[in-house]
Amino acid sequence: MAASTHHHDYQLFIAALREARLAADVTQSELADRIGNTQTFVSKVERGERRLDLVETVEICEALSVNPITFLETYLELRGSRQAKNNKLAKF
Repeated sequence: MAASTHHHDYQLFIAALREARLAADVTQSELADRIGNTQTFVSKVERGERRLDLVETVEICEALSVNPITFLETYLELRGSRQAKNNKLAKF
């Protein structure tokens, strides 16, 4: 189980969330205002210093006008691609 913010799967999750923010053309400060939090909170999340729970993830997705299910599917595809690549490398 990936309990650490430094786990590669969590880092991939945070990268996907940051990409969703950038694709929505929203700054950290704007996102913070939308979710009723601080820019520091958003920064710590994106740097992996603060772990998100499911409710916070859904709130962020909604603030970015991103369907949370679609976001999760995108993350799982990225995760699956990374795992497939690692499995190919392990055969050598």
